[in-house]
Amino acid sequence: MNTPMNQEQLLRRIDQVSFALVDAQLFLDTHPNDEEAISYYRKQAVLRQKAMQMYEEQYGPLNADFLPEGTHWDWVTQPWPWEGGYR
Repeated sequence: MNTPMNQEQLLRRIDQVSFALVDAQLFLDTHPNDEEAISYYRKQAVLRQKAMQMYEEQYGPLNADFLPEGTHWDWVTQPWPWEGGYR
């Protein structure tokens, strides 16, 4: 993920790696000792974390779980989807 992505591309990337993580989790439920699947899962988890971090740095948090530390609760001050927010 070295090339810059716009907001839509980042969200699509997050969706893709999130899907891959869930798919790998389901596979690992029935194949818990598959080292290749575990490695794949870990790689996708890192990719998702990087994409989430990149998104948050450029556009703000995707959900309240990832709000930066501080004394102000600004989750509700961001634009809502009907106000042009892309969450």
